[in-house]
Amino acid sequence: MDIRSGMVYYEPFRPNEGLRAMNEPRTVLIIEDDPRIVELVSLHLRDLGFSVEREATGPSGLRKALEKRYELILLDIMLPGIDGLEICRRVRAKDERTPILMLTAKSEELDKVLGLEMGADDYVTKPFSVKELVARVKALTRRVSALKGAGEKVKEGTLRFGDLAIDLDMRSASLEGRPLDLTVKEFELLALFCRNPGQAFNRQQLLDLVWGYRFEGYNHTVNTHINRLRSKIEKDPSNPRFIKTVWGYGYRFAGPGDS
Repeated sequence: MDIRSGMVYYEPFRPNEGLRAMNEPRTVLIIEDDPRIVELVSLHLRDLGFSVEREATGPSGLRKALEKRYELILLDIMLPGIDGLEICRRVRAKDERTPILMLTAKSEELDKVLGLEMGADDYVTKPFSVKELVARVKALTRRVSALKGAGEKVKEGTLRFGDLAIDLDMRSASLEGRPLDLTVKEFELLALFCRNPGQAFNRQQLLDLVWGYRFEGYNHTVNTHINRLRSKIEKDPSNPRFIKTVWGYGYRFAGPGDS
């Protein structure tokens, strides 16, 4: 029988023995001010083979997140001092790759969208089950491991489309030789388009491929990122050269047949 503990539902969970067998534990940072949640989540993360560091305030959590590279950051939105959205924004300005999983007691759509806009990789709304949280953690860490492995084996080089250049290895882009200031998701979206010129993607496909999980009902998040990306790479965003709208479907990057 499930036991309810604070804002988390406790469920017996059998850890992944492959993770437990790792020689050196990977470190997760939990920034959460509810000690009941911290204790329960820490217990299950340790069972998965992670070591855990914990902070209960926004300022101390931000300081820790910026000082050290973590395997994963679990970040509450409602924190004393500095809220989780601001922490997420500041961490992403320095670190593009560490997965951030938002924890929030709020269920409003705005909080979820803002978290993704700031660069969070996923979110869990309280009350949540430990089993669900562990599944999200494992999915995020698997994705990062796969990306690291691919990066070690394959050098993708630079793609050029007229005066737009995208360096996939350095994760940078430039227009007419000038560097573009792109967020993590803006770059990933642009890289996906540039790897597949001419191919049309609907909004849900873009959510799946760029955000890494199904996020039903938040297609306007894609629209927001497309608009921001166009404002940075298009001379005339209302008449785009690169990112074309496929009316009634989604978007595509300009292909060989485009002028």
